[in-house]
Amino acid sequence: MTFCLNPDCQQPQNTDDTEYCLSCGSKLTPLLRGRYRVVRLTGQGGFGRTYLAEDEDRLKAPCIVKQFSPQIQGTKSLEKAIQLFGQEAVRLHELGEHPQIPTLLAYFEQDKRLYLVQQFIEGQTLAQEMSQQGPFNEQKIREVLAGVLPILKFIHDKQVIHRDITPSNIIRRKSDNKLVLIDFGVAKLLSAETAAQPGTKIGTEGYAPMEQLRSGKAFPASDLYSLGATCLYLMTQMKPDDLYDPLEGRWLWREQLKLKGQSLSEPIGQILDKMLKDLVGDRYQSADAVMKDLRTALSRPLTAASAGAVASRMAGSAPSSTTSTPRLSGQPAVPSQPLPPSGTPSRPPTFGQSPGARSLPSKPPISGSQNRRCLHTLSGHSSWVMAVAMSPDGWAIASGGLDNIIRIWNRETGELLETLSGHSRPINCLTISPDSQVLVSCSDDDTVKVWELASGKLLLNLKGHTRDVNSVVISADGKLLASGSEDRTIILWQLATGEALKTFQGLAGMIRSVALSPDGQILASGGLDNQIKLWSLKTGGQIRTFAKGHFSAVNAVVITPDSKMLVSGSKDKTIKVWDMAKGEVLRVLAGHTDSVNAIALAPNGKLLASGSSDSTIRIWNLDTGELRFTLNDHTSAVNSLAFSANGQYLVSASSDGTVKVWQLM
Repeated sequence: MTFCLNPDCQQPQNTDDTEYCLSCGSKLTPLLRGRYRVVRLTGQGGFGRTYLAEDEDRLKAPCIVKQFSPQIQGTKSLEKAIQLFGQEAVRLHELGEHPQIPTLLAYFEQDKRLYLVQQFIEGQTLAQEMSQQGPFNEQKIREVLAGVLPILKFIHDKQVIHRDITPSNIIRRKSDNKLVLIDFGVAKLLSAETAAQPGTKIGTEGYAPMEQLRSGKAFPASDLYSLGATCLYLMTQMKPDDLYDPLEGRWLWREQLKLKGQSLSEPIGQILDKMLKDLVGDRYQSADAVMKDLRTALSRPLTAASAGAVASRMAGSAPSSTTSTPRLSGQPAVPSQPLPPSGTPSRPPTFGQSPGARSLPSKPPISGSQNRRCLHTLSGHSSWVMAVAMSPDGWAIASGGLDNIIRIWNRETGELLETLSGHSRPINCLTISPDSQVLVSCSDDDTVKVWELASGKLLLNLKGHTRDVNSVVISADGKLLASGSEDRTIILWQLATGEALKTFQGLAGMIRSVALSPDGQILASGGLDNQIKLWSLKTGGQIRTFAKGHFSAVNAVVITPDSKMLVSGSKDKTIKVWDMAKGEVLRVLAGHTDSVNAIALAPNGKLLASGSSDSTIRIWNLDTGELRFTLNDHTSAVNSLAFSANGQYLVSASSDGTVKVWQLM
């Protein structure tokens, strides 16, 4: 079946052998951009149509195609519509691959129409879920707050305001029941200038606060208001406008709950009240502030009354209506356990906090060992730490993340030595040369930078990629540098001069990780196409593809010191050990309960460390696949790991805003 993409066509379905639409006569386009096959229409609005499509380059993976064809009269209105459509693509690109935000796959023009392609999220919106299952009880409201607030913190930290939080723009993903925030078409960059000046009056009436509807001004507190209004609708099945008394200036949702025989615990009620204040200054000013109060509220068990009478008829639905405490995204799932109190370090330090190291007291031994302990917790980054590296000579640790800053630390004392500024966007990966002289960084600003480690001097600024650069690695002899990017290319550079020697192109998925074999023969990569590819460094030709292994994105790849095995970590929560010569899986390491983001091999090739969004680090015996022990000190996702040259120390970077130095033996 070939779908006609003329937005005015009334009967768009045609047989595959048809060249022109039988209904409107338009020339048919079987594959948009040569790869996206439209399957059916899923929605239509003032700016155009939304389709479900298949990506032929990714094994017919489903995706969403948005076609821009606004029914608008007037030049200024059309220009604004074009701006908003393009803005959605920009925002999705800027927000990267957050696991609870749809990934941008493509943005292009074809046949004088604009198209945006994004990840397909299978599941129901919260509005659909409520329509089918009835009003949300307190347990489900807790889950909504705990699931959405960390997403808002992430986008606000990226200086983006969503501006349209509604029950229809939050989907419960079928695969894992996590909440996903969609529709960034009206999202707005936050700055002192834009926050103070009027903007476009866009938002959904009833959910958008007055400052947004009156003048177009938007703040992080505006999104928090909309999330609060969303919760009211889900509890009462009434539009927020019908729950507010303008004469008395107060909300009536408590009265409506009583009429339905339901109630809400006072701590959660107070949180919603503060989110929904009329004056911006009276509301919570950040998602962090709400999360702090929510942790305290979640530590209190639900009463039978506040659980709600609807629990029994919702039994068996996803997620189940039990009274186990929900967790904030990124925290390990510990059923029936209270979340840490607000004083526990569970988020990045705030701006203005003095950087430095905190030496932690000795912790109880893990798995009976007296040797494995956290030596230092390095605090100073103002947001998620995404990358870490340790110099082979053992004296320095480098870290970088969403605050665009690289920090250099003394490994022994935890002292902050240098702060390197140069990247204009978040830093994704760091690596240090075998002689400990050079540090290499890569960033969402599309560049790779080479620094002198001892002085912090910028030596080279390598430009060649056209999208975020996610991974860099230096060859064992220190001569070559490889970088992998979301532009689906890998560039091989001469490290000393910055000369681009070769570009590996035509990859089906965005690159998440690259590795070079210690023997200097092979380049490996893993990415969003769920595949691992090997190339010969001598000929530039592709050796093989490991296609049948992971069923989700490959986030990390490393090659063993003997160049015989490759280890991969995936969003599918598993680690696989491969025979490089045969392309066969030797063993699967399972145990993480969320995406595996990082893996690192000890120099002797015997120990493997893995870091996950489940907040844990696991140490494995690579030869047997046996789990040796687990490190649990991080309170959010572990994003990067690095071993010391002697294998005695491990350093980790986390979304909790810290870097930790571990003594393993």
